[in-house]
Amino acid sequence: MADLLKAEGAMTGPTDTSDSGVRRRDFINIAAVSFAGVGGIAALVPLITQMSASADVLAESSTEVDIAAIAPGQAIKAMWRKQPVFVRNLTPKEVAEAEAVPVASLRDPQTLAQRTKAGKANWLITMGVCTHLGCVPLGAGTGEVRGEFGGYFCPCHGSVYDTAARIRKGPAPKNLEVPTYEFSSDTVVKIG
Repeated sequence: MADLLKAEGAMTGPTDTSDSGVRRRDFINIAAVSFAGVGGIAALVPLITQMSASADVLAESSTEVDIAAIAPGQAIKAMWRKQPVFVRNLTPKEVAEAEAVPVASLRDPQTLAQRTKAGKANWLITMGVCTHLGCVPLGAGTGEVRGEFGGYFCPCHGSVYDTAARIRKGPAPKNLEVPTYEFSSDTVVKIG
């Protein structure tokens, strides 16, 4: 019987399970997991890079507009992110009319102060896109129809905005959107 046990021990190899070093199988497992990890990262880098904004998009993320030549009562159209932006220099009379409107009577209640920067209430900067279906309202160009409230008139479906670009009549649900902007100087506005 002892001979039989010796023969089985010789066939199965050593029965000592207290290996203290790294075996070949452990090294292969670590190498395979490391290789898979590096491969996964190598596959993700181009995917993440592709999702970031391209140079032409980043270039259009902001625009500067020179407002020095805009006289009181005039407006200009500028482009930002391939959409029109209206920059309007309100007259003191237009500012007074806009401030005199009861805010509670408006469909989308906002004061002129909420739509302009402090100390620059005469400069109204809004997106030139009607909030109804995205048409470009009239009123920024010389001789264009401004509607009965002296602001902007959308020829597509008849929305009428006041001098503060707030919706007063027609199907548009909201005021013309005010983009993020800041005055870089007294004559330059940075939109975006």
